[in-house]
Amino acid sequence: MIWIGIAGVIGALLRYGIGEIIPKVGGIFPVSTLLINWGGCFLLSWFSMWSVKHGFFTPTMRTAISTGFIGSFTTFSTFSVELIQLIQQHVWLMAILYFMLSALGGLFFAWCGWRIGER
Repeated sequence: MIWIGIAGVIGALLRYGIGEIIPKVGGIFPVSTLLINWGGCFLLSWFSMWSVKHGFFTPTMRTAISTGFIGSFTTFSTFSVELIQLIQQHVWLMAILYFMLSALGGLFFAWCGWRIGER
């Protein structure tokens, strides 16, 4: 559990840092959360395949990296709140675009990670 906590702190700080660097497009569209979640989908899928295939990490370290680091790096809750904010601001096209890009992009990047991890 200590390794999960340490990895979680690193993932959360990295997510926060990226969120501070990448501004919202037009002051409203949450690009940083979208990119972070896409990256997390890719990383988790790739790491899940790669680490098991190569046996490089112990199960404890795989859990620390996947649950701790990648789990705290990505954020479904922030995605959900930002989506609600877009809806409350009545920017429906941006809300739909954000939802679709997040869902379909997340699946696409997870698939890419999986495929690359298989190699």
